[in-house]
Amino acid sequence: MGRGIGIVAGSGSFVSGAVSELRRRGYRCVVLGIKGESGPGLKDAADSFLSVRPGELGRALAFFMSQGISKVLLLGKVRPGVVFRRENFDAGTWKRLEDVKYKSAPDLLEAVFAWLEARGIKVLSPGFLLAPHLCRPGVLTKAAPSRTVLKDIGLGLRIARRTADLEIGQTVVVKDGVVVAVEDLEGTDRAIRRGGRLAGPGFVVAKAGRTSQDMRVDVPAIGLGTVQALLQAGGAALGIEAGKVAFFQRDEAVSLADSRGISIIVRTIGNKRG
Repeated sequence: MGRGIGIVAGSGSFVSGAVSELRRRGYRCVVLGIKGESGPGLKDAADSFLSVRPGELGRALAFFMSQGISKVLLLGKVRPGVVFRRENFDAGTWKRLEDVKYKSAPDLLEAVFAWLEARGIKVLSPGFLLAPHLCRPGVLTKAAPSRTVLKDIGLGLRIARRTADLEIGQTVVVKDGVVVAVEDLEGTDRAIRRGGRLAGPGFVVAKAGRTSQDMRVDVPAIGLGTVQALLQAGGAALGIEAGKVAFFQRDEAVSLADSRGISIIVRTIGNKRG
C-alpha cells in the first residue's frame, strides 16, 4: 500500500466503510481500536491494528510512531461517559488531562490534539469521507410532513443548535411546540426513547450541529438505529440540519420510514419561531 494514515476507531458502521474507502484510495490504514467501542471486524480490515483503552495515549503514540504515521483521523463514536472513569486512563494521560478546565469531550480532545501535534502527529478532519453522507435541504421520505410537524422541527433544530453550542447535546424531542427532552451523555437513541415516554405518540426529533462544527472533534450523525428508535417510541418525524448532520445507512433508514409513514426532513436552521 501507499501513504500511511492512522485511524482512531470508535463504534459505528461508518468506520469499516471509511477504512475500505481509504484503502481503495491507496492508503495504508493503521488502526487504533478503542476497547469496548470499535467493531470486531476492523482488525482484519486494517493493515496494522492495536486495541487500547480510551485513555492510553502513551501506547497510542508509540504505536503510530512505530508505524511511521504522522496524520490521523478520529472515526466513529465513543461513549462520552468514559471520560469519568479513571480505569480507562493510563497514569500519564490522566495527569495531562487533570489541568483541562472543563471535562467536555471537545475540551479534552483539543488538549489531546495539541499534545499529539507537539509530537509530530496531526489530527485531520474526516470531512472528505463524510461528504456523501451529508444531506441537502428537502424531504427524504414519501410522507410529507404536516404544518404542525414542520413547526416543531423548526423549533427543535434551533434549540438543538443552542444545546450543541453549550456542549449539552445535539438532539431534542419536541411535541406541540414544547421541548420534551434534550440529549445528554445518554446518547441520541436513549434520548428519543425517554422523550417518547414523556410525550407519547406524535412527537418529533431534531438533530443539529454546533454553530462552528469542528469535524475532527465530533460528527453529529444519525442512521438506521435512530429511525428504529423513533418508531419504537412512537415518533412522527425526524428533522436534521442540512450539511452538518451525517446520515449513515440512509437508504435503509428512509425505506423503513416510508414503510411506517413517518417523515424525514432536512432543513437549514432559521431564526424565527415556527
